[in-house]
Amino acid sequence: MKKIFILMLLLQFAFAQKVEAIRGVWLTNVDSQVLDSKENIVEAVKLCSDLKINTICVVTWNKAMTSFPSKVAKSVTGYLIDPRWDGRDPLKELIEEAHKHNIKVIAWFEFGFSSSYNENGGIILKNKPDWAAKDSQGKLVKKNNFEWMNGFHPEVQQFLLDLIMEVVKNYDIDGIQGDDRLPAMPSTAGYDKYTVDLYKKTHKGKNPPKNYKDNEWIQWRCDILNNFMKRIYTEVKKYNPKVLVTMAPSIYPWAKEEYLQDWPTWVKNGWVDFISPQLYRDNIQAYQMVLKEIVQEQIDDENLNKFFPGLLIKVGNKYPSDDLVREMIEFNRKMGVNGEVFFFYEGLKKFKNTLLDIYKNDIVEFPSK
Repeated sequence: MKKIFILMLLLQFAFAQKVEAIRGVWLTNVDSQVLDSKENIVEAVKLCSDLKINTICVVTWNKAMTSFPSKVAKSVTGYLIDPRWDGRDPLKELIEEAHKHNIKVIAWFEFGFSSSYNENGGIILKNKPDWAAKDSQGKLVKKNNFEWMNGFHPEVQQFLLDLIMEVVKNYDIDGIQGDDRLPAMPSTAGYDKYTVDLYKKTHKGKNPPKNYKDNEWIQWRCDILNNFMKRIYTEVKKYNPKVLVTMAPSIYPWAKEEYLQDWPTWVKNGWVDFISPQLYRDNIQAYQMVLKEIVQEQIDDENLNKFFPGLLIKVGNKYPSDDLVREMIEFNRKMGVNGEVFFFYEGLKKFKNTLLDIYKNDIVEFPSK
């Protein structure tokens, strides 16, 4: 029996596929209690390790509060850390536990330039009213119930960059990440005094178009965010070249039209190490169509190794079928994409057996770039 067991192991190893890939998961503080105790963190990291997940993107900035003690956040909000975690440092605890299992930790600045959710600007804009993003009617920009700071304003940009660098300088972090709110702004924004004056300086005194979808107006604002993306990358790498700069934007071109995220430009110019667009689709045909468009039209072959799509495996009480999860991953491989990032951690529990089966013959190493 012992010889048979050894033979089976050797056969399994012979058929194993050694690949460099991100097999990641987003770890939230919404609909999840993982960060609420050290014991929960240990349990979650163990599950990720068992499933061959090698990257955890953990929320560090959400609801205008942090999951680590932040002097930068306190200077604006008055909160050193989300009161939910007073007296603890969940980010530090997670990094230490994940590194024991050779799992990378990416600091995910989920809230980005958003100031609040259905709170009329929240504590940030109460303390910093000049930071508010404004639409063409002069109202606070609100999209999908999120209210927004003005991401075109240098003080707002500096605040987010200071938050990022606080983590980079104070933690043994493997990378940082923005998503569909960083760098991003709803395309209805840009009608505040600062941004209007800036536009007029470069357009012979003319006001921005009233049509917020005007192509030139869209591109002009995208360029501001593109420059901030470059600045994030440059500042992080200047301090520590080993820290990865990753992003998880919406799909393109919708991302550009709705949130001024011109992310193919980020990839083309080398301002991101890895990118995980949110390919959240509820049927395989829609998923295949979006993935093909990215691989064939939006990312050059030389940059395909930077692309690891975001897959939706849980939202509220809704889950995709096991077949759909399997089909999406199989199609990734068919298109030359060796990894993916799952939204979000709690969904791994439902698909544990499915993922164990899909990944069983893989020997995965984190990309060496």
